[in-house]
Amino acid sequence: MTVGEIMAELQANGNDGIKKILLKHGVKEPFFGVKVEFLKTIQKRVKHDYQLAKDLFDTGNADAMYLAGLIADDARMTKADLQNWIEKALSNNINEYTVPWVAAEGKHGYELGMEWIDSSIEHIAAAGWATLSNWIALKPDNELDIEELKALLDRVEKTIHTSPNQVRSTMNGFVMAAGIYVLSLTADANQAAKRIGDVMVDKGDTACKVPDAVTYIQKAKDKGNLGKKKKTVKC
Repeated sequence: MTVGEIMAELQANGNDGIKKILLKHGVKEPFFGVKVEFLKTIQKRVKHDYQLAKDLFDTGNADAMYLAGLIADDARMTKADLQNWIEKALSNNINEYTVPWVAAEGKHGYELGMEWIDSSIEHIAAAGWATLSNWIALKPDNELDIEELKALLDRVEKTIHTSPNQVRSTMNGFVMAAGIYVLSLTADANQAAKRIGDVMVDKGDTACKVPDAVTYIQKAKDKGNLGKKKKTVKC
């Protein structure tokens, strides 16, 4: 499939109702409001295509950018590719999900996650924490630097309440990910979450609430999911 063919399909399958909802959740124009379920039908046809994914992302259309993440050949994505993507990822669904997913499933997730969390640009810093969360959800514990992750938990505890709005949200996600996916960090993440307390994030004109990390980790424990790694973070 070509970019032109895909863009025509996306436009034909746009939904004004979906678009209104996505606008409230921080998705930026231009986009058509295509359901993820439809994007996945294209994903099944294309499977993985490195160049097509990059070309779709470069359209700047949020629907096409999300699809680009689904069909990206993660292993072939270079640091330059991913840096280009995160700089253009102004929509919340792209900077909190799409780019972190592709980065975490590729070769540069940890390195770029650590770089991005130091960014002064809010959406890039938020993406950094989301990338690290996805990375630890995928990697076996024996491939993780546990002491470094403990230091990151300490950093979150000390800075989350003074960080930018979107960064607070993904920092909270990192605490939950550490507690759920890394057994040796469950106790540390729980204690950090208790000391952090309520995390205030402005979710705009939506009914979304910030998950309580302690409750979230406990639910994973009750379901027997602590320490269970993901095969993919994309959805």
